Amino acid sequence: MNKNERKALFSFLSIYVGSTVLLLSVLLYIYYNDELEAVADSCSMEMSSASMQIEADILNSYMKHKEYVPKKLENEDIKYALYDKDQKVIFSYLQESQSVDFSKNMYESPNFEFYITKLNEETIPIKYIAIETCIGIDNRNSLKIYVIIKLILSGVFIGLIGFLLARILLKPVREKLDHMDKFIKDSAHELNTPVTVLMTSTSMLKKGKNPDKMMRYILSSSKQISQIYNDIHFSAFNEINEDVFEEFNLSILVKDSVEYFNDISITKKIIINHDLDDCFIQMDKTKTQKLVNNLISNAIKYSHNNSTVNVFIKNNVLSVEDFGIGISELEQKEIFKRYKRGTNIEGGFGIGLDIVKRISEEYKLKLALKSELEVGSVFYVDFSSIIKTSNTNTEKKV
Repeated sequence: MNKNERKALFSFLSIYVGSTVLLLSVLLYIYYNDELEAVADSCSMEMSSASMQIEADILNSYMKHKEYVPKKLENEDIKYALYDKDQKVIFSYLQESQSVDFSKNMYESPNFEFYITKLNEETIPIKYIAIETCIGIDNRNSLKIYVIIKLILSGVFIGLIGFLLARILLKPVREKLDHMDKFIKDSAHELNTPVTVLMTSTSMLKKGKNPDKMMRYILSSSKQISQIYNDIHFSAFNEINEDVFEEFNLSILVKDSVEYFNDISITKKIIINHDLDDCFIQMDKTKTQKLVNNLISNAIKYSHNNSTVNVFIKNNVLSVEDFGIGISELEQKEIFKRYKRGTNIEGGFGIGLDIVKRISEEYKLKLALKSELEVGSVFYVDFSSIIKTSNTNTEKKV
């Protein structure tokens, strides 16, 4: 991951995680306040219930003319104390008995909550019941810890999800950049050979050495550079060009391409054989030329030196056969993808067969491939779907 990718990833995570955690914090804050009220109400109800129970026991005892005997409550977290009319302790379980504030009905100290009940019976010496508990404070502290842990865990989870999403989103961009980087390097390598041959041939021609041979090399190199440029231009700008449909004889177009590539194949001493039956079609002639040129160029590129390339049109099917390195079954499944190259020292940058596939799909032409490693490959394009049979006899007579 390069510097720009890390910067983009960090920016994405900052915005995504920051905004999500902020939203989650607001929701947890609302939840915390609601739960806080519920905890306070629950604690108040428990203390009130305990106070009412003690008061009932006191009244019941004195009604039976018995002295009230304090006893522990079922809930051990709730303590209580009894006071006379002068607020002096009669009995106490409290841990903070010296700090009871009788001026308030309910209040809270740093460690406990208190609930004060006053008895108005004149005949009973017990005038105050003080309830002490830490249930509310403990529950509130537990709620705080719960909310904080939930926020932290949610933040970690959101961050992890954000990171995975960012990696998934950046993956196609990364692959595209890798392809483009590879494409640029391969383009430079692809152009290097014809440019070197062109410069060397020009230098030799100036010296008057083998002028005919040097001119053939110059012509071959110029055509290679032109073919590379045309492929790049078509791949980049084809979508903005409108198709111009016209009727023509495919065999004439293929023959022109064979003659064009004869000057290129000379550098590898490859002979291009052709046997072309008439095939009258209607489609964009420029795109047809691109399809044919890339098939022949690909055959030359991946053929062994001193071999042959066969170009045939039989039964409306164009076939281009080479006797080169061949293509494995695994590579045959991906060979038509953009930037996919064969494993060959001749180079290339993997857009030729992609162009062939795109044009074939546009005109619904059947595209097929047969290949065997170290034997060669044959590419087939069936033009039967766009044949113009009505013009065939007329064109032949002419």
